[in-house]
Amino acid sequence: MASSPDHITCQELVEQVTEYLDGALSVEETELLEQHVNFCEGCDWYLDEMRRTIATGNRLREVHVPDKVLQPLLTAFRERRQS
Repeated sequence: MASSPDHITCQELVEQVTEYLDGALSVEETELLEQHVNFCEGCDWYLDEMRRTIATGNRLREVHVPDKVLQPLLTAFRERRQS
């Protein structure tokens, strides 16, 4: 279902959430999304979960894996994929 000029659907929110969190929506699109979240408990929860997921990902750090550990793991993954 397409949105009307004065509201968006839950599906449209899901499709736009990444752009919203990146600040890439127009002012009008941002206002419509925020209005929807104010009245839709499910989308409010979804938006909060997306924010938490992004925050968690941002806290992850790259860990150096020594070659003596990495090479056997890569070999095992490749062999498993081939079987």
